Amino acid sequence: MEKCIICEQPKKIGIHLYTSFICTDCEREMVKTDTDDPKYKFYIEQMKVIKETKIVT
Repeated sequence: MEKCIICEQPKKIGIHLYTSFICTDCEREMVKTDTDDPKYKFYIEQMKVIKETKIVT
């Protein structure tokens, strides 16, 4: 199980974007959310983690 960067819950199924994981439930919600919905800004803020470069040592 991996921790979703949106809901921060451990989930089994989802997608990987670089080193980040988004669960299927959040992916579905994000796709159907209009840009004027208050949730849209929340999703954008949560996805800012994706920009961060992680150095694995």
